[in-house]
Amino acid sequence: MGRLQSTEGLTDDQKEILKAVRVFVDEQILPVATELEHRDEYPAKIVEGMKEMGIFGLMIPEEYGGLGESLLTYALVVEEISRGWMSVSGIVNTHFIVAWMLVQHGTPEQKQRYLPRMATGDLRGAFSMSEPHCGSDVAAIRTRAVVQEGGGWVITGQKMWLTNGGSSSLVAVLTKTDTGASSVYRNMTTFLVEKEPGFGEVAPGLTVPGKIEKMGYKGVDTTELVFDEYRIEDACVLGGEPGRGFYQMMDGVEVGRVNVAARACGVALRAFQIGIEYAQMRETFGKKIAEHQAVQFRLAEMAVKVEAAHQMMVMAARVKDSGARNDLEAGMAKYLASEYCSQVVEDSFRIHGGYGYSKEYEIERLYREAPMLLIGEGTADIQRMIIGRRLLEEYGVKSS
Repeated sequence: MGRLQSTEGLTDDQKEILKAVRVFVDEQILPVATELEHRDEYPAKIVEGMKEMGIFGLMIPEEYGGLGESLLTYALVVEEISRGWMSVSGIVNTHFIVAWMLVQHGTPEQKQRYLPRMATGDLRGAFSMSEPHCGSDVAAIRTRAVVQEGGGWVITGQKMWLTNGGSSSLVAVLTKTDTGASSVYRNMTTFLVEKEPGFGEVAPGLTVPGKIEKMGYKGVDTTELVFDEYRIEDACVLGGEPGRGFYQMMDGVEVGRVNVAARACGVALRAFQIGIEYAQMRETFGKKIAEHQAVQFRLAEMAVKVEAAHQMMVMAARVKDSGARNDLEAGMAKYLASEYCSQVVEDSFRIHGGYGYSKEYEIERLYREAPMLLIGEGTADIQRMIIGRRLLEEYGVKSS
């Protein structure tokens, strides 16, 4: 498959997993991706195939029925899946953010209740932090959970941009709660909300209005989530302790940013692959366009960007796997990979010329998908803010 898909430095188990996923992508995803995307059709058959392969349980510990693999393995699998169709990787992303949060912060009872079913893919997760009036400004959320006399909580508010909002059956929802802390960030609580998959009123006081129409990233459902005095038990507070929701969510976001970086790497790799293939087929002025120096320079820059983004993504995953804080590395990887992905896709689009504008060619789909990666899990500007602040923490001048 070429140097840009090298498996050097990986364990035999990782190589076998990636080999199986690569075959699945080539045989089950790439042949149907563009057709399903144009119809905005949920890839039900592909999801069933992923369930059979155990992908939904990839990072869930073996004691709960998962494969117990690392974040690095998961990121490399996401890169492969995104090479086939980015929307499919979105189906597993929010699922694994929720699974990660449960493994790291859930009570023993919560882990036992949810993780075995998540490992098989029978229970699929969604992640809900954003709201209509705020995206990256998490402190500005308005959805509120109020504790009730005698136990339980009532949630009221509107959440936005839920990937898998309709198809999921377990949603991690961040809310404002009055826990008496002085910091707004310690007055937030994450709830584990179970619901029926589908649209409309999926539970008393809980509505999924319908799919949000998007420019790209089709097939996977993106929705709102509306709470109207929705009642929920104390046992559904993630970790059992109110007031820790913001920090739990940020831990999940670090995993999500590595995922978005991996998605960007996969989309960029696919754009490079079809670009270099087309350049060796198309002829102008009596020779293949790949023989023109201008096109060769473009291909060289594309390959460098694909490889650089991949290495940054791998580093971010390895740091998280080590147990260390990785918000700096995850921010860098997400920022670099998404920016480079956009540039590589556009370069491939330029190589295709007029045909790149036709829906018959795959690059047209990639061209509409790449922009989502610039804003998913935090915009480029937010990543730069995170990177800048962390650099000042590490390299700040100490006063004497």
